[in-house]
Amino acid sequence: MSSVRAAAPWTPDEMMTVTAARMLWNGCVCFVGIGLPSAAANLARLLHAPQIVLIYESGTIGTRPEVLPLSIGDGELADTAAAVVPLPEIFAYWLQGGRIDVGFLGAAQVDRFGNLNSTVIGPYARPKVRLPGAGGAPEIAAHARQVFVVLKQSARSFVPKLDFVSSAGFLDGGGARGRSGAPGAGPQAIITDYGVLRPQPGTEEFALVARYEGVDPADAVRATGWPLAVAERLEVIAPPTTVELEALRALHARTQTAHSRPVELPV
Repeated sequence: MSSVRAAAPWTPDEMMTVTAARMLWNGCVCFVGIGLPSAAANLARLLHAPQIVLIYESGTIGTRPEVLPLSIGDGELADTAAAVVPLPEIFAYWLQGGRIDVGFLGAAQVDRFGNLNSTVIGPYARPKVRLPGAGGAPEIAAHARQVFVVLKQSARSFVPKLDFVSSAGFLDGGGARGRSGAPGAGPQAIITDYGVLRPQPGTEEFALVARYEGVDPADAVRATGWPLAVAERLEVIAPPTTVELEALRALHARTQTAHSRPVELPV
């Protein structure tokens, strides 16, 4: 276990969320997944990117939720959106039309080329675990101008071979994605609880290029199911600021309060 987990005044999830949020910019059009990607995108909106355009798969455009949604169908997204459009328009006009700057995704497994699995663990016909499925992630991975992935790093999640390919990254590397005709640039960052991985020129294999303060790169290597390459000069990621932590914790507190209220149905 890395020392940052044992001693830091923030959790690994908070470090990942803040690091991911910093990668987004003001005016960015971001297709958001639920969970850590949603927390990161909304933290960016609350701090340094107030004009970010958040799009969720359910058809909400420019949504500005006060609390984090439980799912893409959460009413909070529609209530605070600039517009709500049919799902086909989200995919045909916005995503396939090349209007999405960043697709923010999570997964259960990732391999060395950034391919994602969110379908099954184990054989497809007789899986150990059947996951919720990919939803719109395959289309996001193919058509967004670039993709960021947020995923805790372990040998179970960073695997040499996926149990199922739900969403394509760089396929087998070495230019295979480009030859496939996928229009987007593919995954450009994997944000983990150890640091940030990026694809390497030529091979397109992901390597550790940045670490958090207090993290031993050897721990990241041990938490990876393939021989993880480590950059010679690792960037050290600045820890969360007080402003970032306070904003993120307030967002989670509002979310917990909102989601703990009993649902009142009309009589």
